[in-house]
Formats: sequence, structure tokens, C-alpha cells
Amino acid sequence: MRVLSGIQPTGPFHWGNYFGAIRQYIELQEVADEAYYFIANLHALTTVRDQALLRQYTLGGAIDLLALGLNPDKAVLFVQSDVPEVSELSWLLMTGTPMGLLERCVSYKDKLAKGLKADAGLFTYPVLQAADILAYDADVVPVGEDQLQHIEVCRDIAGSFNHHFGQTFTMPKGKVLDQSARVPGTDGEKMSKSYGNTLAVFDDVKAQRKQVMRIQTDSRPMEDPKDPAGDVLMDLYKLVASEEEVADMTALYARGGFGYGDVKKALADAAERYWAPYRDARAHWAAKPDAVREVLAAGAVKARAKAAGVLRRAQEAAGVGGW
Repeated sequence: MRVLSGIQPTGPFHWGNYFGAIRQYIELQEVADEAYYFIANLHALTTVRDQALLRQYTLGGAIDLLALGLNPDKAVLFVQSDVPEVSELSWLLMTGTPMGLLERCVSYKDKLAKGLKADAGLFTYPVLQAADILAYDADVVPVGEDQLQHIEVCRDIAGSFNHHFGQTFTMPKGKVLDQSARVPGTDGEKMSKSYGNTLAVFDDVKAQRKQVMRIQTDSRPMEDPKDPAGDVLMDLYKLVASEEEVADMTALYARGGFGYGDVKKALADAAERYWAPYRDARAHWAAKPDAVREVLAAGAVKARAKAAGVLRRAQEAAGVGGW
């Protein structure tokens, strides 16, 4: 099984990034025959237009992934733009991709609805994403349920190429990430940078505590029992507290007679304990940026070797290579 996934460097990783995806990437590196994970800086260009900021986010994303447990001895970690073969493959795929297919992409329509400009990069984003996947003969692509369409689009693009030029690409399958760990933002909506409701994984402890204390809650009286189901504080607490602590908190909700300030304090304390070893690991990697760059460079060499073979195969199939 060959696994591949990318993550955009559009800002610091938050709890939703980790519990919704990154934690499962780390688990997959233990069972996959090969695992490729990349910092999708080319994709990030559709929203981040500040050169210094993009460089900062790209290196910071690599540091974060290493701190959170990605092991370069078990997985290939690299920066998307360090594998130019993917961009070249993207053009081969683009020549046979129907515009109607791209116009139907939900992510494209959603971003337009949010006011993003409809530039060519945003419109053709799914083709580059398909090239990202196909360049490594990926069998499995872990995605959220709302991203399954991306895999179907990739399969459509690959299928069209295979139909015209013969069997060239491996047809990938999407692996829906475990969404049982609901990650609400500080306002109760899905945690997302675009909503401005995130809790950053590596925020300063004091800053994160302040954010937790500002989480929105209802106005039920202290003495009333409270249902923990769907409660923002409880959903977040379950992510970072021990089973025993969660059981005690559930019992407290059932009894009532407490204020949400008590729960927020318990959540902040549990979060501080949970993230402490990861913060230590991040401090270690952040102090050695050259070592991080070496990891990325070594990963790019491995990624390019694989992508070059796939690109050559596609070029020869299309008649633009093998002279």
C-alpha cells in the first residue's frame, strides 16, 4: 500500500488539522509500504501571496509535522515545489480535462461563494491535485469525507488519460479519515482558519489558555444538569483529556452545580499536558532549521525519483517523450 497526502501551509496547524488528519497520517506511516507526505506550497499560492510568509509557513509546516510524529525514516516528507515533475505532469493531464468537470467541483464553487477571485489557479487546482496523487502511483489517499470528490475527479482525469493513451496511471482510492473525533472551533462551528475560530496546536500556553477561556457557552444556570453531547467544551475536552478525566467530567455534567469557567480551566489544563511533549519536540526541531531542510531535501530526492518515472511513462504514452 502506497499512501500519499499533502497539507497546505496557509498558517499554523490547529487542533482540527491534527485530530482530523495529521494524527492519522502518523498512524498510516506505520502500516504503509510507502508513505509520501508533502507541504503543498504550490496549492497555497491560490491564497497566500506574501513571499516571506509562504516561506515561513512552509518551513513551519515541516517543523510541525516532524514535531507531531512524522518519521522521515518511515515516510517521505518533502515540499511540493521541489518536485517539478508534478507541474509538468499537470500540463499533460490538463490537456485532456473537460472544463465542465472542473466547473462542477464543490471546492471551487464554495470558494467563489466566499468571495475568492476565480483565477486560473483556483479553477485548475484539481488537476494539479490529481498530478500530486498520480505522480507517485498512490493507492490510498486519506481525505475527509467532504474531500472525496477530489479523489473522484482525480480518477476521472486519470481514466480519461488511460482511455486515450493506454493504461498509464494507477487508479487511487480515497480513505475517509476517522471523523468520530468532532473538532469544533471556539464558536461551535467546524474549526477552520477561514472561520477564525481555531486553537493552534503550538500556541503559547498562556495565549491558548486565554482563547479557551473565551469559548462561547450557553447561559444555563450553574445548578442545572447539562447534556455533554454536542457541548463545545466537552467535545474539545475529550480530545486532550484521559479516559478517567472524561468520565469524571461527564458525571459532573450530569450532576450540575458547576460553572463553565470550571470546565474551561480543566480544558486548558488538559490541553497544556497533552501538547507539552509535542511543544518540546517542536522546540528541538525549530532550533535546527538546517536539519529540517536536510530532511526535506532528502525527501525531495526520493519523491523526484518516483515522480520522474511516472512522468516519463506518461510522456511516452502521450507521444511527447522517448525520442
